[in-house]
Amino acid sequence: MTKLKGILLTQGMHGMISQVEGLAKALDLDFTHHTVELNNFWKVIPPKLTPISQNVYKKINQNDFDVIISCGRKSVIPSIHLKNKANKKIFNIHIQDPKVDLNHFDFIVAPEHDALEGQNIISTKGAIHYLTEKEIDDHKDYLKNRLDLNKDYFLMILGGPTKHYDYSEKNILNILNLFNNLVIENNLQGIVVPSMRTPKNIIKLAKNKLEHNSFVIESIDKKAYLSALSLSKYICVTCDSTSMISEAALTGKPIYFADIPTNKNDQRIRKFRELFSKLNIIKKLNNNLENWNYQKLDETNRVADIIKQKINS
Repeated sequence: MTKLKGILLTQGMHGMISQVEGLAKALDLDFTHHTVELNNFWKVIPPKLTPISQNVYKKINQNDFDVIISCGRKSVIPSIHLKNKANKKIFNIHIQDPKVDLNHFDFIVAPEHDALEGQNIISTKGAIHYLTEKEIDDHKDYLKNRLDLNKDYFLMILGGPTKHYDYSEKNILNILNLFNNLVIENNLQGIVVPSMRTPKNIIKLAKNKLEHNSFVIESIDKKAYLSALSLSKYICVTCDSTSMISEAALTGKPIYFADIPTNKNDQRIRKFRELFSKLNIIKKLNNNLENWNYQKLDETNRVADIIKQKINS
């Protein structure tokens, strides 16, 4: 059977790419990525005040597709416009709250903490993403020859500055000190993995502070990330990243979140953490480490199964 063709529309940020690509793979689409560029002052105008027109965005040179998967504010209007002007039935799926009339989309995939309601809404526990258990398992050995094979591992995943959190060296140093103490007290080896948002000064700070007891990855290395997820007994993620916490929840391992002082109201993210705490997936990083179990979270494939059934019917 011929695969459906898809186009993925994002603003180019890793978290968004992870979500659209993860869903496209789970739907078994033959897909291409497109980074959306809005024209002129439309870059700062909310989608609900923006006309559905080609004039709003730079043309996307792809005419043959069956499914559009978009994520992020800038991709809302292009997704609606491309669907409307198509000369065949197109399914458009938007990830996150589009903040326009929800009926513009066949499906909207949004986390429960967004509290969206409607017949075309598929609510998720956390963010969908591009990781799979098989991919994690396949990369297990990638870091082994660089680690102490006689110890268990504690993985620290670093996010980066957002409008919500004060990612100062002082605040991150507090987290690194706590992490280092737990590594030493529990006779572990730490593994520190940065994300695309992690500033270079924070990576350097982690290297200087933790190098005696932890292996610090100093560049973006997806294979190292996957290997660390596979090998580690415990996982910690800085609180700014709901996407990386959601990715880690695929492992079924204890996940801690490292709190960072807020710059502004982080109510949506706190709601996400409250949900994951109730599901027994995460706990706040403190002076003790413990083991616990929860049902592995694979929302991407669950969402894809719902969409497949509706498309086929």
